Amino acid sequence: MELRADFDRRAVVRPEDESWRPSPMAGVERRMLDRIGEEVARATSIVRYARDARFSAHTHGGGEEFLVLAGSFHDASGDFPEGTYVRNPIGTSHAPWAGPDGAVLFVKLHQFAAADTARVVIATRTVPWHPGPTPGVTVLPLHELGSERVALERWSPSARLAPHRHRGGEEILVLEGGFEDDLGAYPTGSWLRSPHGSEHAPIAGPDGALLYVKTGHLPPA
Repeated sequence: MELRADFDRRAVVRPEDESWRPSPMAGVERRMLDRIGEEVARATSIVRYARDARFSAHTHGGGEEFLVLAGSFHDASGDFPEGTYVRNPIGTSHAPWAGPDGAVLFVKLHQFAAADTARVVIATRTVPWHPGPTPGVTVLPLHELGSERVALERWSPSARLAPHRHRGGEEILVLEGGFEDDLGAYPTGSWLRSPHGSEHAPIAGPDGALLYVKTGHLPPA
């Protein structure tokens, strides 16, 4: 299966653009954002677990990155409430389950560099944020390796970011609020992937925006 598999093209998925699809596990559904492969795939997805749903034991052959968007997620290593960011390196394994309120996750699979070996767990609701590069923007760094950087960004209402070019690409998931640029408007739940060399000048909406942002991870054409 190939879905938005050309990383030299801009991709935008708003919440109404993709329906939930069943996974092989009962009680687990996916809204696919991009994918190359079948059940073992390089994939970016929103994954929804029903109450107490479980996923069978599996190994992360290319690494696993996830952010808990709602509910709670659990495995033998610990408990991950809403707002937790986790990186499980290549070769790790688990048999996770959702809590009594279920769980919704933003998940990226098979996208780790071989040198990316550190496990990361960050409770983003309880750690300090830092001033960003632009007035009205605060940043919570989550991961950095080589050119790749992952962070949460909070934009105050109507904050304007200077025009900037995406060296190595940029990927955004809108967690709260929304923003717009010269190409469109992106409400809560929207996902964008901008290729290497693209640029924009975004403006936060009247309620501001909370964003997951990954940059520098898409190679030049």
